[in-house]
Amino acid sequence: MNNSKLPDHNAEASLLTHIPLSLYIHIPWCVRKCPYCDFNSHEKKGALPEQAYIEAMLEDLDQDLEFIQGRELQSIFIGGGTPSLFSPQAYQTLFKELRARLHFAADIEITLEANPGTVEQARFDSYRHAGINRLSIGVQSFDATQLQKLGRIHSNDDALRAIACARNAGFDNFNVDLMHGLNEQTQDDALRDLQIAIDAGAPHISWYQLTIEPNTEFFKRPPSLPVETEMHRIQSAGVDLLSESNFTRYEVSAFAKAGHQARHNLNYWQFGDYLAIGAGAHGKISQADGNIIRYQKTRKPEDYLSRAPSRTSKTEVIARADLPLEFMMNALRLQDGFSRTLFESRTGLHWQTISRPIEKFIANELLQLIGDNYSPTPRGYDMLDSVLAEFLAD
Repeated sequence: MNNSKLPDHNAEASLLTHIPLSLYIHIPWCVRKCPYCDFNSHEKKGALPEQAYIEAMLEDLDQDLEFIQGRELQSIFIGGGTPSLFSPQAYQTLFKELRARLHFAADIEITLEANPGTVEQARFDSYRHAGINRLSIGVQSFDATQLQKLGRIHSNDDALRAIACARNAGFDNFNVDLMHGLNEQTQDDALRDLQIAIDAGAPHISWYQLTIEPNTEFFKRPPSLPVETEMHRIQSAGVDLLSESNFTRYEVSAFAKAGHQARHNLNYWQFGDYLAIGAGAHGKISQADGNIIRYQKTRKPEDYLSRAPSRTSKTEVIARADLPLEFMMNALRLQDGFSRTLFESRTGLHWQTISRPIEKFIANELLQLIGDNYSPTPRGYDMLDSVLAEFLAD
């Protein structure tokens, strides 16, 4: 591993320090592939190659250090797969090496995705000691029948125990992932899941509709989902319940109590930059020449470990004509929307590039201007696909 001193970026003043920088880390293994999952995840067979994988990720990061441009790291998100399959000791090693390469912000947010079926109290205690200060607990449902249909390896009791363990370990900042619109799910069923998470003390809830994605088991054998009108009723009732429980809906599917918004995800939605390491990880980086690039790491864990042929499988410059749509696909998910300054600083484009469709949508009451921010109206949220289509490049 590289034990060199932290690089000094002060000599290379960056034009990009106004754009926040995050790091996404992908752990591709899981105990069992869920039938709805289209993420790059692979069922664990035998012992995990923790040490070899960490070394591979650090070698990978070393190749991307040029992207930092003197910026501090504001957040880290460890996703998967099931990142909680890796030991706390593995993360202690990883963070020590990351700090040797990157400037961590003093208040950096470090999130670990955790499966309720793979954690216990001692593990949560050790994750916190390793430097992880936020958890995202993949519950999906508290209903035993739904958990079985979703292919989850945990029970309702496991989920509640995981939340209690997180709180006992000192995690006052954690998310509970829940789905709605499940197989034959009623409105009462969906609201019951939400109420359990609320009562368990979750300060952040990601509540999103089950979608059937290609290349999944559910795509081959679709479950019986609620009809669209029932989906809307469930969504409306759930939003009301969360609001009554002092949760703010700050993004389409994200609800948080005061001070508990997910900073890492906000950086995505505000078109910030993020480094990416791990098999199949995606990154986005603004460059000093004005270009914005996206890149992807090779998907198969065995290829990533062997570096064959390269850990970066794809790199592309986002065409300037595509930047308005790329920006809007993220920013319009936010309840507070975006400002003119944010658009110009994150894309490098002039406001006139999008002023005409913005004015049209305000006139049609699909967007609204509140203070300096443009955001969707409730009707605009319902018609978001139509709004976004207006920003497609000719």
